[in-house]
Amino acid sequence: MNLSILFSWGLYIVLGLNLLFALAVIFAERRDVGATWAWLLVLFFLPVLGFIIYLFLGRQLKKDNFYNLSVEERSFHALQVESQIEQIHARETLLAQPLFEKYDQLLQMNLRSAKSLISVHNRSLILHDGEQKFKALMDDIRSAETEINIQYYIIQRDALGQALLKELIERAKAGVKVRLLYDAVGSRSLRNSDFKELIANDGEVRVFFPPTLGMINFKLNNRNHRKVVIIDGKIGYVGGFNVGTEYLGLVEKFGYWRDTHLRVEGDVVYHLQHRFILDWNYSGHRDHEPENTFCFARHEIKDKSPMQIVTSGPNSDTEHLKNMMVKMIMSAKRRVVIQTPYFIPDTSFMDACKMALLSGIQIDIMIPGKPDHPFVMWASLSFLGELLDYGANVYLYDEGFLHAKILVVDDEIATVGTTNLDARSFRLNFEVNALIYDERVALELVSLFETDTAVSRVYTMEDYETRKWTVRAREGVSRLLSPIL
Repeated sequence: MNLSILFSWGLYIVLGLNLLFALAVIFAERRDVGATWAWLLVLFFLPVLGFIIYLFLGRQLKKDNFYNLSVEERSFHALQVESQIEQIHARETLLAQPLFEKYDQLLQMNLRSAKSLISVHNRSLILHDGEQKFKALMDDIRSAETEINIQYYIIQRDALGQALLKELIERAKAGVKVRLLYDAVGSRSLRNSDFKELIANDGEVRVFFPPTLGMINFKLNNRNHRKVVIIDGKIGYVGGFNVGTEYLGLVEKFGYWRDTHLRVEGDVVYHLQHRFILDWNYSGHRDHEPENTFCFARHEIKDKSPMQIVTSGPNSDTEHLKNMMVKMIMSAKRRVVIQTPYFIPDTSFMDACKMALLSGIQIDIMIPGKPDHPFVMWASLSFLGELLDYGANVYLYDEGFLHAKILVVDDEIATVGTTNLDARSFRLNFEVNALIYDERVALELVSLFETDTAVSRVYTMEDYETRKWTVRAREGVSRLLSPIL
């Protein structure tokens, strides 16, 4: 058999495999239509490489009871959800809060869809600067008496990462239970040796979706992007900051790092703890650690700052966090304020923005003027240019890098968390947001936004229409592939 025949057969085999995987994308997996077409383009235009990319980035997760909860656990949680829905309808209990009646549909959607229970007695502190955030966190860690549960997408092996680890080791030596969970992709620079002393002092370390074959990780497209800390069952942290010196503004590439994080106390900490327990137990690959081994401390918080902890991930067919944000926009009567490092929404999010703008709602959107990923920036400007045509106000933050992830409606309710406005956060990553029904918090976030506008450029329709043809070409390609960015 000569080489030309071998080559022909090889080509037929490659094309046949390509066809099979294309059919799998179309029929075997339930996907967003945009993501389906994007993967078909990758498979057909990159016959061999596209197949390899699909193996690492395209496969979907098994969704049935992903966290392996027992029937009893699921039934108990369902009863809690139904009980809160009944209390909302009764309007005679602690859940009869002023903003609850106004945003009744949003509350119920999060309860029914994401099983996000409501807490009322809470207190929160907004942290928008790296020095501020990590000083507060380190102080709370040093004061821990019982337990520290800490989860980050990125933990760098730099000065800040080492300082955090040192504090955790000191508390472990003092008898505090320390559990550390990190994402295999986001924290890929970490080594087992980094945790030798922590583990020697009874600390525990787990990795979310670790590589299965040496350095090969077939789940690298599904990352746990959550940043959650719970201390003594009393104090919680959730938001955009990871762990690394760049988040302190010490990396020249980014300059000053502008982010938003929450330090919370009260009943909401219990819900953050439940979220952590699910990810922790899943990453253990053995029998679940009982909840009664975790600390659920009593507190004396009397303040009323209602919240829901809403989570989403590829383990669900429903994009809970995207739906929450779309519902928030559709609930607006006056104004929507958005800060995000990446603005690559899907059709439903764009339609919600357009309908709000056409209804006379003011929408202000801020993204970084200095992007960390140019490819993503081009796609973002493409979508923002479309909203400019409908009357949106767009700002490009220029003081450094903007990583804040907030959405505020009518200066009344707000969400802060880990979710970017893109397909990755909506469908591919495990994310968590706090939804706060508190005008004080909403107004403070809006005030920070207004301060940020002083160091931002206004991006106008004229800027968008006069951009170079090379930029238009890059935007076109970036937007085409946006469903799988």
